[in-house]
Amino acid sequence: MRHFHRLQGRLHVEQAPLDEIAERYGTPCYVYSRAALEQNWHAFDDAFGARPHLICYAVKAASNIAILNLLARLGSGFDIVSVGELERVLAAGGEAGKTVFSGVAKRADEIARALEVGIHCFNVESEAELARINDIALGTGRRAPVSVRVNPDIDGGTHPYITTGRKDNKFGIDLDQAAATCRRARDLPGLELIGLDCHIGSQIPALPPFVDAVKRLLGLARELEGEGIVLRHLNLGGGLSIAYRAEVPPSPRQYVAALLQALGDADYEIIVEPGRAVVGAAGALLTRVEYLKRGKARNFCLVDAGMNDLLRPALYRAWQAIERVDAAVESRADETASWDIAGPVCESGDFLGRARRMALREGAVLCVRDVGAYGFCMASQYNSRPRAPEILVDGGETHVIRERESIAALFRDERLVA
Repeated sequence: MRHFHRLQGRLHVEQAPLDEIAERYGTPCYVYSRAALEQNWHAFDDAFGARPHLICYAVKAASNIAILNLLARLGSGFDIVSVGELERVLAAGGEAGKTVFSGVAKRADEIARALEVGIHCFNVESEAELARINDIALGTGRRAPVSVRVNPDIDGGTHPYITTGRKDNKFGIDLDQAAATCRRARDLPGLELIGLDCHIGSQIPALPPFVDAVKRLLGLARELEGEGIVLRHLNLGGGLSIAYRAEVPPSPRQYVAALLQALGDADYEIIVEPGRAVVGAAGALLTRVEYLKRGKARNFCLVDAGMNDLLRPALYRAWQAIERVDAAVESRADETASWDIAGPVCESGDFLGRARRMALREGAVLCVRDVGAYGFCMASQYNSRPRAPEILVDGGETHVIRERESIAALFRDERLVA
């Protein structure tokens, strides 16, 4: 089902016209489809059928507690990388026992809090982290459940900033050292080794890298079994891509089928950590054209959303589809040209799209598509620009799940020096 679609030329999300949302809540403005979120999550969960599994949504992709609450009500687990994300999950009604804690630099207070609430496990990324978790667990009288994150040295074929499974990345423990780390985890009295973990990156466009990673992880698990180290689960990470432009990524069903085929008769519980594939296509950013500026070298469409609202194009040179919200029927007020869609931030890298041929006019509302993942959650207050509101659409109803930030909030926590 297409949750962003046109009716009589006007762009809608579910049954709600986006021009009316822009008028009611102002721009810039993030908008999400509840139906899309739920459908995308179910696509992963349903694909496993009766196979024991846990879908742990990657909170870093989009962390509004309303979104987390919707997923928790579906039965989702969560993948977190900070104590702040842990507290978001708990505030949203998520279960600590379905939450895995990833990340390379967990602080002592973060570990202690996760132990206190009873998380499913820590995905451990170094022997130093093992030792720290062990010490903290012994100090609290608990045994900490841990899963060793393996770096399999696999290139996922994605942007270098979001690949995580190569030997020159900071993530995980080298495959040839992982067995020794698992033995160390088994022998530490404050730890309970329950699994292996592997995550090779984000926006991965094909199945072979996932399959290769599974085979390497499974080989290690079999080796450990031969030494009497029996594991409960294999965490296969996330990273499945979505279609931003002309890509044709595997579906969740194809992805899960490939994983299960690679696992063969192995009977471990399987954990996966989708983020972008759940929320990416479920979100859009609305922005209004302030000025059209023609130049000798380039033409600029200057809008009210900038890199502080949506960082991906500036950070990764990411391509996002951009279209007019209205029927886009050209009139004498429209100017058709190739436009750089640029924001108000004082940086030359502040753009949402380059060389987009469109018929535009000042005051028109544009929709930047597929920004549900790593959109609002990477937003900042750079140039003292308040962050945009977030709106959840459910059928024809709209719900404010984050108010527009006020100017006063920008410096509310700052103090003058006497």
